[in-house]
Amino acid sequence: MYRHILVPVAYEADHPAGPALKIARRLAAPGARLTLLHVMDEAPAFAIDYLPTGWREELRSAIEADLAARLTEDAQGHVVVTEGASPGRAILNWASENGVDCIVISSHRPEMQDMILGSTATRVVRDAACAVHVLRRTEALQTQGG
Repeated sequence: MYRHILVPVAYEADHPAGPALKIARRLAAPGARLTLLHVMDEAPAFAIDYLPTGWREELRSAIEADLAARLTEDAQGHVVVTEGASPGRAILNWASENGVDCIVISSHRPEMQDMILGSTATRVVRDAACAVHVLRRTEALQTQGG
């Protein structure tokens, strides 16, 4: 059982956060802290002039509200939204700096025949200093009942 579990959440089609959170709850020790982390992509330099003022703050607030809603049953739930060009590196840095003892991460690309895991999951598995539980897409669908 783990005391501080990090669940990275990507807002991408066909990549639900629910199954990873469900697994994290099963792996959590009584009173454990669950942290949902989203890494916001950096906006391309050419697009910055075309975006409305305050768009990044509005997006961050919306993501934080959505993540917080997913943690309503977790007394020790915590939400973090950070930015970075490399989600894998941002996840690893946050985990290292905040005493995470397990990362529960979903893999994006199990359907690709030449890759076992997506690039972010691969980097986290390869470089994490803590335990890592990886959900492949098929495992995530089974956890949802689909």
